[in-house]
Amino acid sequence: MLRRAYAVWNGGLKSGSGTVSSESMVLSEIPYSFGTRFEDDPGTNPEELIAAAHAACFSMALSAELEKAGATTKNVITAAIVTLQKDAQGFRLSEVHLDVIAEATSISPEKFAMLAETAKTNCPISKALKVKVTMSAALKQKAA
Repeated sequence: MLRRAYAVWNGGLKSGSGTVSSESMVLSEIPYSFGTRFEDDPGTNPEELIAAAHAACFSMALSAELEKAGATTKNVITAAIVTLQKDAQGFRLSEVHLDVIAEATSISPEKFAMLAETAKTNCPISKALKVKVTMSAALKQKAA
């Protein structure tokens, strides 16, 4: 499988701006800029897109782990918080924190925690990122 996304940047770093698009056109010329990345201007940025990809990937990975364990999953809601940090070499992603709430039955909290760790480790986006990935995971169980 090959997946493509495209970015165009026009101008200098601080005065320029760009757009990002995906092959599927779900993202189509979405604007980004220095202000959306390093300041609080409204709009997207590469780190937000990585966070979205990681949240989506992890949610699917955890759902798969729960299913393999025989749990019935209603939903997995994941927020990924990416930390962009400046160090001596410049900016880098220093950490990703996954904040997870899952609603599932037929699974103990202990087994859920173990499966969440497995999903965190094996999610392809987790594997791709060379940063510390932390997580808090909560199980919301419905009465059987």
